[in-house]
Amino acid sequence: MKEMTFVQAVNEALHLSMERDQNVICYGLGVTDPKEIFGTTDGLLKKYGSERVFDMPTSENGMTGVAIGAALNGIRSVMVHQRLDFFLLAMDQVVNNAAKWFYMFGGQRSVPITIRLIIGHGWGQGPTHCQNLQSWFAHVPGLKVVMPTTPADAKGMLLASIADENPVIFLEHRWLHQQKGMVPEGYYETPIEKAKVVTSGTDVTIVSLSYMTVEAIHAIEFLKHQGISCELIDLRSVQPIDWETIFTSVKKTGRLVALDTAQETLSVASEIVARVSQDLFSFLKSGPVRIGQPDVPSPTSFGLSKGYYRRSEAIALAIGRMMKGHDLEISALTESRKFPHDVPGDWFKGPF
Repeated sequence: MKEMTFVQAVNEALHLSMERDQNVICYGLGVTDPKEIFGTTDGLLKKYGSERVFDMPTSENGMTGVAIGAALNGIRSVMVHQRLDFFLLAMDQVVNNAAKWFYMFGGQRSVPITIRLIIGHGWGQGPTHCQNLQSWFAHVPGLKVVMPTTPADAKGMLLASIADENPVIFLEHRWLHQQKGMVPEGYYETPIEKAKVVTSGTDVTIVSLSYMTVEAIHAIEFLKHQGISCELIDLRSVQPIDWETIFTSVKKTGRLVALDTAQETLSVASEIVARVSQDLFSFLKSGPVRIGQPDVPSPTSFGLSKGYYRRSEAIALAIGRMMKGHDLEISALTESRKFPHDVPGDWFKGPF
């Protein structure tokens, strides 16, 4: 094990995949520029050459079509879009071709493409640079959608995604990029279909994903001092969803709070609440709660965004109402944050 950042973990996974398989290539807008996609593609061009590592034209749909054709001829592409928002121009190729191919041709040919998309919010990014559309992608049959939280999972799940025989959408929250953690050395794959129990508890099940898992951890530490025991499940994958792990936890606690980085309506959190309510209604001690962003575009304004993003205090308040029937005093949570509301910490210097 060694300590590294999320960015370093992604970079190491790319190097390992390209060393292991000569048919793995990596390309996308900014892959070879000086900043190298926040540092995630560092050293790839120098080590593997311009035939396997290269920039691409600003033609997302066309270049995704190239990746599909390459995949059908034995090439495994890792495509990178610096923001999820840019990837929307490639939805035709992904939805109508890549996602359907294995099914339409009776499993005879598959399309192994990994598409890295960087998501996030805050810092004045605004409506067209803060979109978290994982539920949209997860709705498309044939696509797998993963959202790792820790550096160890970023490395293991990216390796598993590249090795997968079908298209995978790999979503990285930029607020996680500088997070540090212990990461196993060498090649390993983290199963795409398995969630992770981060903390065990008896009173409430919190199901989270990506950066919201970090906020959940802060809330859980606060709630522990209020006598509330929370079990935290990090989904890691939103397609497929590990229902067995979620159901086992909810049967134990009888309560559910589902967190999402996206708008609440028709979100991954909505699906979790719906499925638990449908299948485990008799186990529930109270109505499930979902916490996501409001159903309006993300504000650019610092003043407007202050009331927009959901953080640890929103989680603590919801669980306090669920367990105690009233709002908890959360000043200890809010006063501990000595940095602006729209950044993850005082170390954050911007998205680029």
